[in-house]
Amino acid sequence: MQLFYTPGIDAASSTYYLDEEESKHCVKVLRLQAGDIVQLIDGKGNFYTATINDAHPKRTQLQILTVEADPNKRNHYLHIAVAPTKNIERIEWFLEKATEIGIDEISLIICQRSERKEVRTDRLDKIITSAIKQSLKAWHPKLNEPVALNKFLSGLFDGQRFIAHCEPGDKTDLRDMIKPLGRYLILVGPEGDFSPQEIGDAIKNGFKAITLGNSRLRTETAALEACFEVNFLNRI
Repeated sequence: MQLFYTPGIDAASSTYYLDEEESKHCVKVLRLQAGDIVQLIDGKGNFYTATINDAHPKRTQLQILTVEADPNKRNHYLHIAVAPTKNIERIEWFLEKATEIGIDEISLIICQRSERKEVRTDRLDKIITSAIKQSLKAWHPKLNEPVALNKFLSGLFDGQRFIAHCEPGDKTDLRDMIKPLGRYLILVGPEGDFSPQEIGDAIKNGFKAITLGNSRLRTETAALEACFEVNFLNRI
């Protein structure tokens, strides 16, 4: 059964129109017709089954048949703030894999040693959307616009806060710090790592210094390792 992302749908709706991009994919690429059954996800935790009423290439009309809440909602909240990599394909890879594994929110942070300071979040968000469709997830992770690290650190977050870095100093293994079934915010720096000043500022703002193992990891690998560890440690 073909799957479409429909963020504007309402659980109380009886009909819904696919946007132009999804309509084109539905009619021109998949060649679906009136009467065909499709599945929808709203990115907010619901699966829908619908039938095509009008296979219009710009505004396909659907009739909603059933709505089901995702029974596999995760028992924790994971927010990773990561510096965009110079090669944008590497951060795209992270977003795809993290979405498949399970993540709730991603922030793009611009640091003192960042080699990339501008990012097209519309393209990155499409990669996340493709990943939730591929992995059959009903929840769409939130992607935030790039922000300077010093501004990000002053924001509010209710939960445990960690910073992963490679500088010398006292650090604790992430697996020994996680409190199960909680909310977590993890900072991962750019290719050149966080500066000592940034690490100090993060610690002053309540972040705990952590290590993700003995290997020196690339930015996107470190972010994905943190994502994997948090999800693994919260399995019950």
